[in-house]
Amino acid sequence: MVYFDVKTVGELIKEFYEQHKGPGYIDELQVINSWKQVVGPFIATHTIDLSVRNHALFVRVDSDALRNELSYSKSLLIKSLNDTVGKEIITEMVLS
Repeated sequence: MVYFDVKTVGELIKEFYEQHKGPGYIDELQVINSWKQVVGPFIATHTIDLSVRNHALFVRVDSDALRNELSYSKSLLIKSLNDTVGKEIITEMVLS
């Protein structure tokens, strides 16, 4: 009798990204996708780029004043982003 290892498409996609992008890649994508929910639509529209490297979230915004305001809320934003994912993914935020 032959037994097959049956997996869902979601499990296969997760395995693919973990093998090619490294473990935790899906969690990093969840952090990036939850940015708009955490900061709101105004800040999200002024966000140019988001990326995660080595547990640091790199955020580029189009306004110096907005970058200054976000710098005051770094720890709160990090906590909120990690809470939405349910894991501690981000430990630092770099604004530019």
